[in-house]
Amino acid sequence: MSTATSLFPDTLAVTNLSKSFGARRAVDDVSFSVRAGEFVALIGPNGAGKSTLFQMLSGLFVADSGHATIAGADIGQDPIAALAKLAIVFQQPALDLDLSVKANMQFQSDLHGIAREEAKQRIERWLNRFDLTERASELCRQLSGGMRRKVELARALLSEPSLLLMDEATVGIDPASRAAIVADVKALCRERGMGVLWATHLVDEAESADRIIVMAGGKTRFDGTPKELIKLNGHTQLTPAFLHLTRAEGKS
Repeated sequence: MSTATSLFPDTLAVTNLSKSFGARRAVDDVSFSVRAGEFVALIGPNGAGKSTLFQMLSGLFVADSGHATIAGADIGQDPIAALAKLAIVFQQPALDLDLSVKANMQFQSDLHGIAREEAKQRIERWLNRFDLTERASELCRQLSGGMRRKVELARALLSEPSLLLMDEATVGIDPASRAAIVADVKALCRERGMGVLWATHLVDEAESADRIIVMAGGKTRFDGTPKELIKLNGHTQLTPAFLHLTRAEGKS
């Protein structure tokens, strides 16, 4: 086990986090954690507060109250240290489509201040890890949606983060590519001891998660294993269990 993992068993710790926009409470007193090496799925209907939560965790929004730490660094008090431990793959693609796969990755490593020789080794490692080596010189514009997502994931991992946020990152790609990316990320949790928080509205993507957090109306409505969620109201499958919970809680 790495030193970082032993010092910070909770890669992400969210405590009583809240954010309002006018009279609307987008995130309401939310608390949860993601441990090192844990794959946690965050699911909820539209308007649940997932995007606002992610924007606070990535430093784009400032919380009204509460706090969050990444590998022990408080986002509000020490954002540079906290965000240095974080990587994000957003729903909206962020690749420069007119640059090659390798050039996109080099640009990312330059942004993080990674020395060129070290960057070269990391780029080669991640290209190989995601079977992208033979596509390294191709323009990203020439790649399929699923391949572009692989490039974005490989690029995000160049900084060797403690925490990876995946924000609806498989929207618009085919089911086989979605399943492959989920499997890749889950394997990386185990290989690197990296915590992952995967926000999705596709309930099937959460089935293999270590834990599921359900948000609705800005609040956390459930935090437990997929099996526990399925059994919560006597269901036998995840999707109806999720729909039952969010409908019921949405009326509270």
